[in-house]
Amino acid sequence: MNRITDAVKHLIIANIIVYVLIFVVKVNFGDALALYFPENENFGFWQFLTHMFVHGGTMHLVFNMYGLWAFGTPLEQMWGRNKFLFFYFSAGLGAGLIYTLVNYYQFNGVYEQLVNIGMSSEEIQAMLISGSYNTQILEHVSQANLSSFYGTYHTPAVGASGAVYGVLVAFAMAFPNAKLALIFFPIPIPAKYFIPVIIFGDLFFGLTKYSVGNVAHFAHIGGAIIGFIIAWYWKKNQFTRWN
Repeated sequence: MNRITDAVKHLIIANIIVYVLIFVVKVNFGDALALYFPENENFGFWQFLTHMFVHGGTMHLVFNMYGLWAFGTPLEQMWGRNKFLFFYFSAGLGAGLIYTLVNYYQFNGVYEQLVNIGMSSEEIQAMLISGSYNTQILEHVSQANLSSFYGTYHTPAVGASGAVYGVLVAFAMAFPNAKLALIFFPIPIPAKYFIPVIIFGDLFFGLTKYSVGNVAHFAHIGGAIIGFIIAWYWKKNQFTRWN
């Protein structure tokens, strides 16, 4: 079992402290830290960073921290603390930005549909706040699109998953032949095949209606993209250990 490295250890401790404060001590600052849609009144630019330390429940925290420990530890051992921290936060910030851009694209698509049928910006805002609307709208905009429109506006993103996906990609690039397995699929598969399958799964669920639960698939994909770009650049240019 890998000895936990300093940066990974401190990141895990920070995530656990925030979780305890929110769910055990009941300190009500989750809305200030979670990443809201920019049009929402609860949005703040700092949330692109802080959402990485907020989790929606115990299992969400456990899975992310396990992934950070299992795949982040060998990367920190290889890169050093500062380089790993730069990578981790870059992947997490990139995940939040790409997730928000995708949400903007989808949100604006429905917004334009509503404007095209004669709704004013004030009427649309009132609908977003109240959650109620004239059912005649359904003749022009589907129920699914309206639900997504409302959910995008109100539902914040939380968790370190985007950053962890960046770590997963970098691990697969650094240790492509390491054997990995899932509990429900216990056959060991090399990381160079295993991790791309997970990412393509997120892409599939993000683009279709088959997603199970409230999962920010495009945050995962965003973290994976940024992680790949940084890890590829470092590998190509033979970046050495940072002090």
